[in-house]
Amino acid sequence: MTQALPLSGIRVIDYSHFLAGPYVGRCLAALGAEVIKVERPGSGDAGRQHAHIIDDQQSGYFLQLNMGKQGVSVNMKDPRGKAFMQKLCDSADVFIENYRPGALDKLGLGYAELSARNPKLVYCSISAYGHTGPDSHRAGFGLIAEAKSGIMQMVGTPGEAPPLLRISLGDMYTGIHAVAAINAALLGRVTSGKGQHIDMALYDTLVSMHEYAVQCYTLSGGTVLPQQTGHDMPTSTLYGVFRAQDGDLVLAAQVDDAWKRFAAQVEQHGGPAGFAADTRYHDAAGRNAAREAILAVVRPWVAARTVAEVLALLDAVDVPCAKVQRIDEVLNDPQIRARGMVLEQQHPRYGTLRLPNLPFRFSDCDTGAPMQRVAPDLGEHNAAVAATLGYSAADIATLQADGVLFSK
Repeated sequence: MTQALPLSGIRVIDYSHFLAGPYVGRCLAALGAEVIKVERPGSGDAGRQHAHIIDDQQSGYFLQLNMGKQGVSVNMKDPRGKAFMQKLCDSADVFIENYRPGALDKLGLGYAELSARNPKLVYCSISAYGHTGPDSHRAGFGLIAEAKSGIMQMVGTPGEAPPLLRISLGDMYTGIHAVAAINAALLGRVTSGKGQHIDMALYDTLVSMHEYAVQCYTLSGGTVLPQQTGHDMPTSTLYGVFRAQDGDLVLAAQVDDAWKRFAAQVEQHGGPAGFAADTRYHDAAGRNAAREAILAVVRPWVAARTVAEVLALLDAVDVPCAKVQRIDEVLNDPQIRARGMVLEQQHPRYGTLRLPNLPFRFSDCDTGAPMQRVAPDLGEHNAAVAATLGYSAADIATLQADGVLFSK
């Protein structure tokens, strides 16, 4: 028998915008929480104007990040709007925001005020630098954190400015850490009876992501700094990107056993005699020392073949490898289809939407099923949410007529 989703019964107020915060809300909704998206009147979440725009009015970006949520739009400049929000937060288990530290204190939606009213509230803040430290007052986006963290400096071609990463690494990585922290705080609340403030910083999470650069520097006494290396890693020969006749591929033969299988296959299929038997290449230190000599063999060997031919040869001897795929190839990948990683939603105006799914999988919960609730129109669920807070139909009608609860 299928169980309820893990966060069923948890109410989340998503008072965030753009990416990191809305991603957290989307994840919690996928895990079963009731997520209520709160937006400002008029334009709503700035993410509504972000590419790709459908029919000059709706953002695919917003549709992806806000599916599964109910939507309300509240005028916080009206005292009745503030009262509505405080009642909503009194009913909540989790509050998510990603504004500059201190901004929500001015609205009466800071942690101190909301937790005084609702001590069980788990309040999650996401910002560029966090709520402490000399830079806490500064604005920032994922791009800023990627540059500050040292990650951007490590990628790209030597001698050239580093490229944009083209995915919002800082926002998404911070977002999924926030999901983990929220769930930990909810679990801790079971025994403590109290919620708490979670302070997530984009800069912090990207610095935490370094799996080797920091320790290389500190353990070497400050002598080893990561450098741009282009298409492979000098400390992990052979590991990188290679160009074939009709496209690019990656291969990972940096582990001794995989290297020996790889080298034997190269030699057997046109590579130089003795390549596999050369004991200089049989351990990592030897391969790294002879990196240029190895690349001088591997690059032309790959370049003489199609991607499919190289992959077939390497798959035959269990050497990890893959084509560098375009998005259209990803969407049609049988593995991605089998895992349900492209979900389809039926939108009342736009028909079938195909959007990325989330990777949560549980043995006894149906987390792989497509989320049926599409991203809300601005203020779409004002009346329904207000009713759960005890507002009468007449009260709701007045609030909507006066623009305290705004909808399009």
